[in-house]
Amino acid sequence: MHNLFQYVPGNSIIHRMNPITKIFLTIVICIAAFVSGNLLFLAGLLAVDLLIGFIAGIPEKTLTIFKGLLKIAIFLFVLQILLVRGGTPVFWIITDEGLLTAARVVLRLVIVCMPLALVLAVTRVTDLTNSLVQVLHVPYKYAFTLSTAIRFIPQFLEEMSGIMEAQTARGVAFDKAKGLKKFSMILPLCAPLLISSVRKTDLTAAAAEVRGFRLRTRQSGYKRYPFTILDLGAAAFCLLLLAAAILL
Repeated sequence: MHNLFQYVPGNSIIHRMNPITKIFLTIVICIAAFVSGNLLFLAGLLAVDLLIGFIAGIPEKTLTIFKGLLKIAIFLFVLQILLVRGGTPVFWIITDEGLLTAARVVLRLVIVCMPLALVLAVTRVTDLTNSLVQVLHVPYKYAFTLSTAIRFIPQFLEEMSGIMEAQTARGVAFDKAKGLKKFSMILPLCAPLLISSVRKTDLTAAAAEVRGFRLRTRQSGYKRYPFTILDLGAAAFCLLLLAAAILL
């Protein structure tokens, strides 16, 4: 699971885009998903998300993310059709408005979550940090905090997996537990994970201070992030998406 958040090297169109353009594309897709309530348009946005993953050359990771979100989406869909009472009854307590609301919620959930995961898979964290500092003039300490949080996600997942494997070796049957029972078994493991996280935080802070964290400025990075024709094309595509979302 932690491999989903790791960078995948490549030379695709998405890889060559400026990191700021990728962030802008992600934000625009999220905004368009909430601006428009048209189901066909939302389905088109979902297709755009999948297309981005395939163009980036990471089809397996894209489908894995989609399948993972689909499990949550099915639960939310059932919950929505059972709770929404307005509209014309279709079957039992299910109404047409409930079905439409559930479809919109599910589509928006998948559409909003996928682009961020795909951007992290095709963008180095260091490039993301440096571009935020150089292009958007974000203070380095804030950009460093964001990049550190992103970098620690796979490490935390891997460490939690190691803790669960250690508990399994001691006789705890995580594989046989389901639902709330499994959640109650995992909850006590948060204590050792928290302790190890605090230790890593101290080590990271010490390493950053040794490397001159406080001396870092916007001009400290040697790599530059110019905007190219690809970025202009992506920006035009974003404007088209926003216009279509408003019109629909």
